[in-house]
Amino acid sequence: MKKVAIVTVAVLALGVAACNKPTENNAANETAVENTASTDVNVATENAGAEANADAALNAAGNAVENAGAAVNNAAAAVENK
Repeated sequence: MKKVAIVTVAVLALGVAACNKPTENNAANETAVENTASTDVNVATENAGAEANADAALNAAGNAVENAGAAVNNAAAAVENK
């Protein structure tokens, strides 16, 4: 019975020791997580700006195509009217 108690105490002590990390490591890990989150936010913001620019360019291209189509229709109507 004493052997079981000694082994149990040893296992519990190892478990508690494994759970206790130095404060410096915790602070460094938290800083790393915060820096990564900040980078993710910055990249997302940049992507949002790029997407807005791409949308504006696509809209402008769509408008140019519509205008070209209208010009072709007008030219065809002018030919028919002559």
